[in-house]
Amino acid sequence: MKCGGNYGAAFLPTQIARSEGYDQVLWTDGKENKYIEESGMMNVMFVINNALVTPPLSDSILDGVTRDSLLTLAGDLGYKTEERQISTGELNAAFQQGTITEAFGAGTAAVVAPISVICIDDIDYSLPLYNSKNVMFQIKKKLDDIRFGTEEDIYNWNYILEADK
Repeated sequence: MKCGGNYGAAFLPTQIARSEGYDQVLWTDGKENKYIEESGMMNVMFVINNALVTPPLSDSILDGVTRDSLLTLAGDLGYKTEERQISTGELNAAFQQGTITEAFGAGTAAVVAPISVICIDDIDYSLPLYNSKNVMFQIKKKLDDIRFGTEEDIYNWNYILEADK
């Protein structure tokens, strides 16, 4: 569980990012300012070298239900998943080598929120245009199908509530 007050310190950096033309910030660790942790108030995921990569849980990374659900579904759909540290240097190299194909936030409200540009050391790196074949949209569709009952919920994530009589 997260307290809304956890995000009070995010207002100024987010305001600065918006004044520079960005929608949100990628948070890095507080010790070395080197490893990606979250995107705004969402978990963050990347597709690098055809693997869905996300930072490991810690005392500063939300143990998000959506994050967990997307990782579970991605694995079941045959995508390789990795929970590990991701440095800004690794992201920079992935952009230079063309091995990063997706970046997105994952959270309750949006499920997935595509990231189109990441700025590292004052250089804007654009991600390829997204379409329905992207990993993020494939796993979002699967989750939505389960949530809306159009696909069997083999995970027992849904609960049917009976109305009071």
